Amino acid sequence: MSVNATPVAMTRRGFRDVPVPVVVIALAALIYVTAAIVTGQANQISAAGLTGLLQRTVALGLVGLGQTFAILVGSIDLSVAALISTVAVLASYLMQGDPSMIVPAIAACVALSLGVGAINGVLVAYWGINPLIATLSTGLILQGLLSASFTFLSGSVAPSFQALAYQNLLGVPLPVLLLAVFALAAWFVLAKTRFGAHLYAAGGNPDGAKLAGLRVQRLVLGAHVIASFAACVAGLYLAARLQSGTPWIGRDGIYDLESIAIVVIGGTLLSGGKGGVLGTIAGVLLFASLDASFNMFGVDAFLKQVLRGAIVIAAVSVYAVRNRGHVA
Repeated sequence: MSVNATPVAMTRRGFRDVPVPVVVIALAALIYVTAAIVTGQANQISAAGLTGLLQRTVALGLVGLGQTFAILVGSIDLSVAALISTVAVLASYLMQGDPSMIVPAIAACVALSLGVGAINGVLVAYWGINPLIATLSTGLILQGLLSASFTFLSGSVAPSFQALAYQNLLGVPLPVLLLAVFALAAWFVLAKTRFGAHLYAAGGNPDGAKLAGLRVQRLVLGAHVIASFAACVAGLYLAARLQSGTPWIGRDGIYDLESIAIVVIGGTLLSGGKGGVLGTIAGVLLFASLDASFNMFGVDAFLKQVLRGAIVIAAVSVYAVRNRGHVA
């Protein structure tokens, strides 16, 4: 290698060695701070402003963390948006404002979600159906049943249940703490347990994992159950925030596609086997920073989607260049 080429090679090597989550978080901070300064809203760069930014990430962050498990094992889940709507409606319908029904309503929502996750896992892992088709079909069934049964706001959650969305603990909003706890639990499972290690192995090399004696089908099933459980928690949170379930909340939030986008932007390979929780949180923060910046500039709602789509394409393209030889 020539002397002149050495700095260029070192620069390229240095660029590729920077962890994707670090790059994404730095980009999110740059976008948010620049928008606040340019629009004359520097007060957004305060503890209150940053707390508000984090609160806007909770629902998408929860779904994204669950989606991370599905993608890491080489699958995907498109039923999460419909499941969020179903959980929100079911919770408010069962509670009807009665505090004594909080626990039964939560139990019913969790049972439903685990059942949906198990069905998705069986369809993908044991029946061999493509995960896009299997989970999309499950989501369509849920959305169809929901739309046929409820065409308006249904019931209301108990006032005490709304604390999940609006109360603070030691000055920190409960929704932010919820996301933090869920993220720590997801990190622990992936980084410190045998299940997490096997999940990476199955996603990175399914055939090799089978030869090594790993029960790949069970791992796929478990990943889908976790993804559905995360969607359940997000649905319960949104029901508490809106005080009632709506049949369109998951669909309008585009939680299925956006959860996939933040996971991929954070560095998780769609082919599975590489990525993690930190990258997903970084992707969530980037989306939240973009939304906040668009609001500061007064960008039209439809134009927001166009710009966000363009940024997702750009981010994934940069990641693909950084990781030639892998599937992004």
